[in-house]
Amino acid sequence: MSQFVRLNNLISILESSKYPVPRDTLLAELEISRTQFRRDLALLRDQMQVPIDWQRGDSESPRGYVLTDKGWSSGKLGLPRTWFTASEIYALLMIDELARHIGPGLLTEHLQPLIARITVAMSAANDDPADIRSRVRILASASKRINSQYFETVAQAAVKQTRLSMQYFTRSSNKRSERIVSPQRLVHYRENWYLFAWCHQADAMRIFALDAIESAHQISKSAKRVAAKKVDEMLGPDFGIFSGKDREWAKLKFSPVQARWVRAEQWHPEQKTTELDDGSYLLEIPYSDPRELMLEILRFGPDVEVLGPATLRESVKERLVKAASLYS
Repeated sequence: MSQFVRLNNLISILESSKYPVPRDTLLAELEISRTQFRRDLALLRDQMQVPIDWQRGDSESPRGYVLTDKGWSSGKLGLPRTWFTASEIYALLMIDELARHIGPGLLTEHLQPLIARITVAMSAANDDPADIRSRVRILASASKRINSQYFETVAQAAVKQTRLSMQYFTRSSNKRSERIVSPQRLVHYRENWYLFAWCHQADAMRIFALDAIESAHQISKSAKRVAAKKVDEMLGPDFGIFSGKDREWAKLKFSPVQARWVRAEQWHPEQKTTELDDGSYLLEIPYSDPRELMLEILRFGPDVEVLGPATLRESVKERLVKAASLYS
């Protein structure tokens, strides 16, 4: 009997009983050991928040387990017994992965019961859900940044729309500053968290990397509200998380060898591609701020050439020349 079926049966027994059900009765009806019963009970109580209680009993009723809220039926475990598509599995596991990385706090308390039910529903007839989860993984990249200890503070301020007082380290200028900001949106991008907020010192919208926030606390003042359209414009339709007003198109020529991989990638929804006669591959993508795009280009080394625009080509060339000079 699969765990999914066992859990449903256990709840159904308690749901239909007028009196507390002794443990031995449950063991017999479910045909499981005491150890397995303890595991299932812990899963239902702790992760799925099923209201199962133990009653000592008295002269009128035996001691045993009861479902304290009869409105909590086994139907609440009723996720469809079906397999999921690749994109659905990715989405479910990403939720789980993000919740684990965030740690106890804002999201895990509410997500864990759902994740537990999904994990059970994914199990096959005789497979343990934990075993199923161990066979499908999402691996973080080696460059993943350290989680911010102020995530919960920042996230709550964004949800509750209160202002934040924080100390921020700007890496590009190597300076620290005290900021009062009004959070507008929290964005998870390439395994890192960013806060889109109105900075009251700059009197403008700014993007803050959460791992560069060195202290943060909410203050008892409502956040300044910025029109959603303006926040959306910050995210922009161009490559990367940084946007600007001037949009240009990068033309990148990949070597025939590297083209085998790049053909299978989508760098941007509006990208244009061309197969060249020599087997190389031309990729054109829109951008407004070259910082992130340059890093992406540089990781391909000699397998990509920037054909245009001239300013981007020159910037990449300067970086490569400086890098090469370290090994001269």
